[in-house]
Amino acid sequence: MTGPIRLIGTCLQTAGTPAFALHLLELAQQTGARQVMVFDLAGDGARCLMSRNYARHGVGEALAQLYLDGWFRKDPLGPALRRLAPGQSRLVRVEAASARMPQAYRQLFFLDPGLSGKTAVLIAGRVRRLIVNLYEGTAPIDGDLAELIAQLIALHFDRMADPAEPPALAALSARERAVCLGILNGQKTEAIAAEMGLSPDTVATYRKRAYHKLGISSRSALFAICRAG
Repeated sequence: MTGPIRLIGTCLQTAGTPAFALHLLELAQQTGARQVMVFDLAGDGARCLMSRNYARHGVGEALAQLYLDGWFRKDPLGPALRRLAPGQSRLVRVEAASARMPQAYRQLFFLDPGLSGKTAVLIAGRVRRLIVNLYEGTAPIDGDLAELIAQLIALHFDRMADPAEPPALAALSARERAVCLGILNGQKTEAIAAEMGLSPDTVATYRKRAYHKLGISSRSALFAICRAG
């Protein structure tokens, strides 16, 4: 695994380009997080900009679908994010047992997926208002590294033009991404295979790998994290 200092430099060099996401998510892995999810809550909607699962298949699905379907409006961190001036950020430690969290929200986003808590960084970029969620594994997440990761993510999206493809897919390899784009375009496995010059079994393998990286297990979850807002 590449060292943190080198990865930070690489992230700075690639910010605003398609190469950024893989380097950033390798850096985020070194926090020990089980799942990384980045949501943009600018305006009236919510959009998933990054999703990477490191430990448990299906965690991202539990976190993303309901959140993007409207539960983001009940996120306890939302009001604090909206109060930030451009360029400001705030680190928040969120425990599943927090008395300030509504019980229904706690059940859906912490207890049901089996998560004890997360380190979140709220950050206001030039256009986007981001919540960078690092869901905890076996050890606490280093707050300084979490804040640095959030700053790098904000820099990246400030520099990047609107992407032609869903940003959440940037964590995937080229073939994994192509398979997911085929699914999003309504293609069946056989049609994707013919277009890519692969066997249906190989396409199914790429789909499985992509879903695992994203932390999802279904087409509906893929559509959820890839929709525009």
